[in-house]
Amino acid sequence: MIDGTVLVTGAAGFIGSHLVELLLEETNCRLVCLDDFNPSYDVARKRANVAGFVAHPRVRLIEHSFCDAAFMQRLVAEEAIRYVAHLGGHAGVRASLADPWRYEQVNVGGTLALLEAVRGRPLERFLLASSSTVYGWGAPVPFLEDGPLGVPLSPYGVSKRAAELLCLMYWRVHGVPAVCARLFSVYGPRLRPDLALAVFTRAIERGQPIPLYGDGSVQRDFTHVSDVCRGLLAALACEAAVGEAVNLGHAEPIAIREVIELVAQALGKAAQIELRPGSPADLPATCADLSKAQRLLNYRPQIGFAEGVRAYVDWYRDTAAT
Repeated sequence: MIDGTVLVTGAAGFIGSHLVELLLEETNCRLVCLDDFNPSYDVARKRANVAGFVAHPRVRLIEHSFCDAAFMQRLVAEEAIRYVAHLGGHAGVRASLADPWRYEQVNVGGTLALLEAVRGRPLERFLLASSSTVYGWGAPVPFLEDGPLGVPLSPYGVSKRAAELLCLMYWRVHGVPAVCARLFSVYGPRLRPDLALAVFTRAIERGQPIPLYGDGSVQRDFTHVSDVCRGLLAALACEAAVGEAVNLGHAEPIAIREVIELVAQALGKAAQIELRPGSPADLPATCADLSKAQRLLNYRPQIGFAEGVRAYVDWYRDTAAT
């Protein structure tokens, strides 16, 4: 188990806030939670995400950008950071097509600022939350970490691949103990409002049409946030994972049309579908090979998608009513 001060970037986000809660539950670590509360979506949602732990005696919440290299140098030194869980950054395939510069500056430049801040310091782990989008067009399915990579189809995927390469280079050249966790379509309570499952749930509940890009045959490897966070915690503790990229998925891809059907069933309402042209940035399918995660992290996802959808719908209705 890990012991020491943990820096969590993106701590007010969807995955970050869940990881903070798991670290508080499973470890005795002190947590430095960093988030700039940018308006990529409603800041009030991010405030709500941290409400449950902001006053915890082992938590220090700092509102600042990890892209500020000088600030990160001071923070890492002053707080004696021993672990970094780098979950902050800009996400989203379509949004990155509209604003590629922001993705390069934050996901690549910000990761570099963090790596420079920890270089040469006593660090146990630098964990990067990467993405299945790094596999790109042409990568064989299921995606194997040490197999051939394709061409990422969005600036987001490119930025995550570049961040991975920086981490692995800093491990080889500077000894920063980096691990790259490739996350697959994470969902669950507090899901960002722009992600597919949130969009579908909101539209069906309100009786509005669902924008469906293409024919709905695209498959995604949806993975519950609780499973992902268990994998992230294991990666923070696993020495054998240093220098590796590791998939954290579910290995059971599901077609988007089926996702919509399951959400509609959970809500007890019919879905109205509005067909839109498919995007060249969408891969036909994502699916994680989990053999390395099982071997290194003892990672075995527990939450089936139908169960996870029902729980998400319950959470959505509970929070929408408050």
